[in-house]
Amino acid sequence: MKTATLIHPFTLCLGAGLLWTAAALSALGAAGQWQNLLAGQDLTKHWVTTGNWQLSPEGVVTLTPRPGEKGWSRWSAYLWCKEQFKDFEIEFEYQVQKGGNSGFYFHVGDTNSPVATGIEVQIYDSHGKGADKKLTDHDSGGIIPGLPPTKNTAKPAGEWNQFQITCLAGKVVVKLNGEVVNELTLDHSKLKGRPDAGFIGFQDHGLPLSLRHIRVRAL
Repeated sequence: MKTATLIHPFTLCLGAGLLWTAAALSALGAAGQWQNLLAGQDLTKHWVTTGNWQLSPEGVVTLTPRPGEKGWSRWSAYLWCKEQFKDFEIEFEYQVQKGGNSGFYFHVGDTNSPVATGIEVQIYDSHGKGADKKLTDHDSGGIIPGLPPTKNTAKPAGEWNQFQITCLAGKVVVKLNGEVVNELTLDHSKLKGRPDAGFIGFQDHGLPLSLRHIRVRAL
């Protein structure tokens, strides 16, 4: 199994992070062409990270935090795609353990500040949350900041869930296990000041996470 290393043509000095630039959009794949982001059993082909993400021969990426790795503010430990996207569609499956927590980020302008310069689709162990408990943006399918999913379609911890996320012409649609759970436009007041293009990636929250079947296409 191979672990991705933090080497990237857009990396700044001293590991300062990856910054979005308009010129970097030339790194995008051809519009409409699906890219398998786990191709070749080599995580370093499309991804950069200092976290303990490993790709198995079966095509499953597993995050196993090292001792002492806790919390979500270790930005370089996130799994960052080398390519940047504006209008795109991505599909992937995730598996969390009981109490699991992660997120998919997109339109990130600075990977050292993804919370302030990007948008997060929450990945969480939300299955079984009762109808009497209000869903929040921190339930699976929620968009952070501030936009909870409209329904809870998450499967139990230990099972595979599928996300399909589409961003096109300023509109974002999030499907979880085949059902639309969130829709918004990028001019929403809660997203004010964020870039309309940038990096995509997955959060290292200091908790185990598995991913598979990650594919993306520019639209």
